[in-house]
Amino acid sequence: MKILITGCCGFIGSHLSENLLRLNYNIIGIDNINDYYDINKKLKNLELLKKYEHFSFYKESIVDTNIVTEVKPEIIINLAAMAGVRYSLENPKLYIRNNVEGQTNLLEQAVKNDVKMFIYASSSSVYGKNEKVPFTETDTLNNINSPYAASKRSCEIMANLYHKLYNLPVFGLRFFTVYGPRGRPDMAPYKFLSKISNSEKIDKYGNGESYRDYTYIDDIVNGIIGVIKNKNKRSCEIYNLGNSNPISLNNFIETCEKITHKKAIINQMPDQPGDVPKTYSNIEKAKKDLDYNPITKLEDGLKKTFLWMKNNI
Repeated sequence: MKILITGCCGFIGSHLSENLLRLNYNIIGIDNINDYYDINKKLKNLELLKKYEHFSFYKESIVDTNIVTEVKPEIIINLAAMAGVRYSLENPKLYIRNNVEGQTNLLEQAVKNDVKMFIYASSSSVYGKNEKVPFTETDTLNNINSPYAASKRSCEIMANLYHKLYNLPVFGLRFFTVYGPRGRPDMAPYKFLSKISNSEKIDKYGNGESYRDYTYIDDIVNGIIGVIKNKNKRSCEIYNLGNSNPISLNNFIETCEKITHKKAIINQMPDQPGDVPKTYSNIEKAKKDLDYNPITKLEDGLKKTFLWMKNNI
């Protein structure tokens, strides 16, 4: 089976590509290798993937690529996006162009080239400042709090529209704070482990009572593979992929201290515009349809992440 994975050099994309290559899928990867963070990290991920015989790579942007028409994959997994809530406040047009226009380009080509399944990355951020927890896929989404979240919700709406208009099977995945080896350096797990271990100050926003549903990368990959298998023959769904075990910022910092054997030096900051106070996933739907079963506890996942960081940075 031929699968196109966009954003293949990024954190989730490289892990998913590597796992599917090990399962003998033919993977076509595309990535524009933008400089939102150090491109050398993405290039290292690409070198890992190039070791596999059934991998081919195209350096292209999803905004103007014609890759679907050229290679005609059976499945598209769109993980390419401008990431980051805070950066989206400064550059909202960049997020609409890359995320919404980019995905629409892929959807249009998918319809014209008889793609069998279109899977795409959404985000827990679409729940915004919703009060009801845990977040469930059927919740009303009227509390979005950043251009990034708005772009991801727009991608969901466009995907559902293409299903209604053209019967294209579409599957959106709302990821909840994914972390692990090769993780994004702008996210808290990477930043905190790195800075605490090096006795550098960490920025702590708010009183530390905000909480996140941290989800280890291997569990996320298993969820995506569950979508590919599609055992219940769904055709248009959105799934939460989280850990369903949220941790407060204060507890997260304490866990990082325990793993690094160092005390955090705190730079106390006010609440950050665009941030949400909590994320907490209801994953019953994913369990039923995808056999999704996150098994990695936060401390174990952070230990694996920190070990990788010590050996690779």
